Amino acid sequence: MAGPIKDFAALKTLRTQIKAQEEARKAAEEERLRREKESRRDADLFRRAIGDVAPLPRSDKAELAPPRPLPIANQHLADEQAALEESWSDEFNVDTLLDTDEALSYARSNIGRDTLSKLRRGHWVIQAQLDLHGMRREEAREALAEFLRQAVKRGTRCVRIIHGKGLGSVNREPVLKNKVRNWLIQKEEVIAFCQARAADGGAGALVVLLKA
Repeated sequence: MAGPIKDFAALKTLRTQIKAQEEARKAAEEERLRREKESRRDADLFRRAIGDVAPLPRSDKAELAPPRPLPIANQHLADEQAALEESWSDEFNVDTLLDTDEALSYARSNIGRDTLSKLRRGHWVIQAQLDLHGMRREEAREALAEFLRQAVKRGTRCVRIIHGKGLGSVNREPVLKNKVRNWLIQKEEVIAFCQARAADGGAGALVVLLKA
C-alpha cells in the first residue's frame, strides 16, 4: 500500500505546480495586455493633443554666402596720402600772403577787410577748438586736416587752433605756430584767420573763419 500512496502524493504536488505555473502565465499575459492598452491610450492622447501634422514644404530659396568685403585699394590710399602731403606743403611761402600787422592776420583776396576786423574783435562765436600742444609736425598736420574736415561737415563757422607759443621748442622758436599758418592758407575752406585775443589764447592760438 505504501507505493500507491506515495505516487498519489507526487501527482498532487505536480498538479499544484502546474496550476501555479498556469496562474503565473495568465498574470504575465494580463500585465502585457495592460501595458499595451496603456501605451495605445497614451499614443491616442498625444495624437489628439497635437492634431493633424504635415511635413514642412521644401524651400526653393538658395543659400547664399554673405558678400565678401571689398578689397582695400592700397595704391589708392597711397595716392590720397601723397595728394594730402602735396596739398599741405611745408615749403609754402606764407609771408607773401599775410597782412603785415603784428598778429600776421590773413584773409583771402575776395574777402573784405571788414570781415577780418570783425574776426579780430570776436564777432563770431568760437564753436570748436583743436589743441596741437605736444604733437609732432606730421601728427599735427593730420589732426588739423581731420579737424577742419569735420568742422566743415558739421557747418561750423568759427574755430580756434591752439598751437602754443613755442616756448618748449628748440631755441624757443614757434615752429608749429608758423607751420599751422602755412597749412591753413593752403586750405580752400579757410577764408580768414587772425591771432586770438588775449582771453582766447593770445599769441598761442589762432581764430579761424571757415566758409559758410
